[in-house]
Amino acid sequence: MSLINSTKLDEANKYELEVKVDKETFAAATIKAYKKQVKNINIPGFRKGKAPKHIIERMYGKGVFYDDAIEDTYPSALADATVEAELKPVSVDDLSVGEVSEDGYTFKAKVTVAPELTVDGYKGIEVEKLSTEVTDELVEEELQAVRERNGRMVTVEDRAAENGDTTVIDFEGFVDGEAFEGGKSENYNLRLGDGNFIPGFEEAIVGHKTGEEFTIDVTFPEDYNAENLAGKEAQFKIKLHEIKAKELPEVDDEFVKDVSEKDTLEEYKEELKEKVAKRLEEQADKDFDDKLTEALEKLAVDEIPEAMYDNEVRDMLNEFDMRLRSQGMDLATYMKYTGMDQGAIEATYKPQAEKRVKIRLVLEAIGRQEKIEVTDEDVEKEYEKLADAYKAKVDEVKTYISKEALSEDIKVEKAMQLVRDNAKVK
Repeated sequence: MSLINSTKLDEANKYELEVKVDKETFAAATIKAYKKQVKNINIPGFRKGKAPKHIIERMYGKGVFYDDAIEDTYPSALADATVEAELKPVSVDDLSVGEVSEDGYTFKAKVTVAPELTVDGYKGIEVEKLSTEVTDELVEEELQAVRERNGRMVTVEDRAAENGDTTVIDFEGFVDGEAFEGGKSENYNLRLGDGNFIPGFEEAIVGHKTGEEFTIDVTFPEDYNAENLAGKEAQFKIKLHEIKAKELPEVDDEFVKDVSEKDTLEEYKEELKEKVAKRLEEQADKDFDDKLTEALEKLAVDEIPEAMYDNEVRDMLNEFDMRLRSQGMDLATYMKYTGMDQGAIEATYKPQAEKRVKIRLVLEAIGRQEKIEVTDEDVEKEYEKLADAYKAKVDEVKTYISKEALSEDIKVEKAMQLVRDNAKVK
């Protein structure tokens, strides 16, 4: 297989390649096609699946196996040709096969390639970094969060229900005096103030006491998911069985011993201070990177093939499907439950896909312009990190991720680090 010619077309980022598949390669492919098809071919005088190749070709024509052989050989031939032409195609837009014979065949393919951007202004980007100061108020908030997590629910007997309480209720809903499907439940636990029910429902329970029976009036939202109830006025009969409130523990040394390995409140506050500091640093770093990437995205001013965005959307969709499968679901089931089709899901991914592609192209350009190099040691270290992350052996990871692909990823990350190092913090 060999590249005959590579021609730059007038269209942006488009090339036409002319490729030759040689006699030996094509002959091997026709034999492969014969072995695949022969079991389904009946020839008089031969048992089914036992007819020699030349007999089948005599009966059905010399080219009987050519289509399968072309289908088998052109992808690798095109891949080799793009490497030889030093192109990185993102899509094949047109493919036409020339004359085919036992000596092989030629084909032409129009390919769209990733643009090689030239960018400027990536050094000295001004970014305001979030504060990482650990105040007493933040430490106190963290302490109160721990206290909330360790609270216990107790039954309230001596007061009316308040926001934040969990009530145990029976309810039955009516529209125009008729009970409706799904509008009834018994011993239902409802936390007041969370806004999980119809607007006005939880608010109407506030102020009532255990044992009370009462009726509340609400109106279903216009966009309610049950069309027969949307916008309708309804009445709910309520019986309030129990009111439960969260009782928080006292914050003292004994509490500290229960929730940590520290002995005193002051020691625990120091531990929380370190925890808050780490969280603030991580948030500040992420926000810093987000602002940098927003600035980098704006540097991608060249024309970018739509196919690159489509490919990225497809990759994101595949990632989503894999996540769903890890949770015991798949994309088809997800679409059935949500009522979304694949086109709608892809549309939600499109803006993020465009952002990813632009930033990647800009960072690749920075890598070229700065002549960033990736060593074998860099690659091996990255393989080891990935193996550790996926709890796999390094050799296994290498079967899934090529050295070339990993080197490109490392170069992009080094380019991003260069941008970080040269940024100006406001």
